[in-house]
Amino acid sequence: MNYQEQDSYGMYTEIKDGGPGPQLMGAHTLHGNDVRNRRGEDLGDIKEIMLDMHSGKVAYAVLSYGGFLGMGDKLFAVPWSALKLDTVKKCFVLDVEKDRLGNAPGFDKDHWPDMADKAWAQDINHYYGQTPHAPLKEHTS
Repeated sequence: MNYQEQDSYGMYTEIKDGGPGPQLMGAHTLHGNDVRNRRGEDLGDIKEIMLDMHSGKVAYAVLSYGGFLGMGDKLFAVPWSALKLDTVKKCFVLDVEKDRLGNAPGFDKDHWPDMADKAWAQDINHYYGQTPHAPLKEHTS
């Protein structure tokens, strides 16, 4: 599925003089978007978009990979900066090989990591070769 198929408001039509286009997009239209690597191999789809509430920026996309019909999927938090939108193929591109993604730090739907933890964020960004968008604030409870 791609963002144009989920566009209930007609924002992403090919007309250049109307709508926000691919430079400014509604988060709900990105859920379910396909993610592929540079070879065109399917790496899964976006299940969630995580916002850093202190900076107002997108921190991660949660990618679902593997499994069948939603069963046995492994989830991965991928730094937003590691994803590039391919407006021709209407998908996101993540520059990672399938086996590297399969070995990435992941989690299941019932056991999410503490994504606000600075050490966790540093490890994830390092794994995907990214620089964190901004330091997350200290986690307090």
